[in-house]
Formats: sequence, C-alpha cells, structure tokens
Amino acid sequence: MEYSISADARLALDLALTVRHDGSGGVADDLTEPTGLTTWVRAHPDALPTAPGFTADEAALTAVRDLRAAVRALFARAVSPGEPSPADAGRLLPVPEALARLNGAAALTPTVPVLSWGPDAEPVVRHEPATGDDPLAAALARAAVAFLTSPERQRLRACHAPRCVSYFLKEHPRQEWCKPSCGNRARVARHHERHKKIAGQPSTRLSSAR
Repeated sequence: MEYSISADARLALDLALTVRHDGSGGVADDLTEPTGLTTWVRAHPDALPTAPGFTADEAALTAVRDLRAAVRALFARAVSPGEPSPADAGRLLPVPEALARLNGAAALTPTVPVLSWGPDAEPVVRHEPATGDDPLAAALARAAVAFLTSPERQRLRACHAPRCVSYFLKEHPRQEWCKPSCGNRARVARHHERHKKIAGQPSTRLSSAR
C-alpha cells in the first residue's frame, strides 16, 4: 500500500526540510540569506502563485525563518512520544509560542475558497487571497495548518539515521527512514554496534578456564 501526499503536506514538509544534513556530518540551512529564500520559493511555482517573479528581502526571510521554527516545533510535537529531529532537540520553541507564530502568520491575508473540478477528477478546493495579495508567510502558514490538522499528520516521522536531521511523511506502512541511503547507514551502524558488543564480551571458554 502506497500513501499519497497532499500539496499542503508537501509544502509544509519542504519548508521544514530547508534545515537538512549537509553531507559532511553537519547541518545545513538553505534560508540563511534572501537569495536562498528566493531560490526556494521559485522552486515551488505550483504551490506558491507568486513564485515565478518572487525576490526575497530581509523582512521576508525573517518572517519565513520565524515560521519555520514554529513549524518544526509543531512537527516535534506531532511525532511525540518519538524523538524530534536532532537539529531541533536543543532549541525547540515552546508549543504555545509556536502556535501563536503559526496562527499569526496564517492571519496575514484573508482568502476565499476556489473550486476546481477537471475532467475525470475529483473536485478540489484551494484558497486564494481575497485581495489579490499573497504574502509568503501566510501561504506557508496556511499549508502547515492544513497539514497539521489532517490525518496525514499521523504519518509524520523524524528520521534517526546517523547524521540525518530530516522529518518525513511515511509513503508506505513499513517505511522507517526518509530515504534508502539513510536506511543503509542505519543498518551499517547497527551491524557495527552489534559486532562491537560481541567483541567486547569475554570468551566463554576463557571464563570457564579461570
């Protein structure tokens, strides 16, 4: 059985994943400068209508980074009692503050429902700005709210493979890791750990001889 992932879930998850493993044992942040946010937004033209012509400034960067911190804190709550991403373990926002940030950002722009119903497809509703404006933080916050209040939230997990700091949505019931390479690293680490324990045990024969 394969699970699908909604557009809101994908957008919220992609925002959280701008904090990621850097490939060298550390943590990378794709949103340290306005240019990074510009690149990220323009990579999401289907989810963010203003993406093609978007250029970030410092205010937009601060707003999105603040929102991301709230989203990751609420992701940590969603995977509880499991452990949160290692990147968040020591710096999570308190849940009430995270909720206040998320709700405040979501309220920045009023929206109206717009129905689409293509041939041979199910009807789909999307929310578009009522004023024609589309503040980025509001669009991202609304996607996060939609995801966190949907049944998809139950499939959210933190990947605990060595050196990984990602959250992911299970795409099939037996999925344990965010991607196959993480599963391979985890299995190798477990193998080494088992052999270390065996090597550290005294020989039964020697113990008996004593």
